[in-house]
Amino acid sequence: MTSSLPTVPTTPIPNPIPDVSVANTNQKLATEKILSSGTFTSGEHSTKGTVTIMDDEGIPIIQFDEDFQTSAGPDLFVILHVNKDVLATTNPPAYSLKEGEYVAIAPLKATQGVQNYSLPAAIILENYQSVAIWCRQFNATFGTASIQPSN
Repeated sequence: MTSSLPTVPTTPIPNPIPDVSVANTNQKLATEKILSSGTFTSGEHSTKGTVTIMDDEGIPIIQFDEDFQTSAGPDLFVILHVNKDVLATTNPPAYSLKEGEYVAIAPLKATQGVQNYSLPAAIILENYQSVAIWCRQFNATFGTASIQPSN
């Protein structure tokens, strides 16, 4: 990509993790304007389900559907990545990520089911083309979904 990335922390992620805003998964979003969506593809571990990015009164929300499922692992994060096909631009079996090509959104709350994550205001969503589940400890991509803009 030729555009510059936003100046938000990408790596390393501080330990302990700072508090992040994670929307209540039992609460229906007030506004359901869909910005983009995609289907997860397995990377190093089995991952499935659909991710949707919605605008909730000006706040972008990443939402995993009820069919979302990934393997358990240590130090798992929801990230946004600059590449549309993360698995094609990395090497198996771990599909390790390169510093500066992603931004960590929040620790993964659960390995299955509906989950919502609010995006920080500093994130410019247009700079990212996929959502992934990533293990920080081993720099391993569990699964990824290319996000297609909604028309």
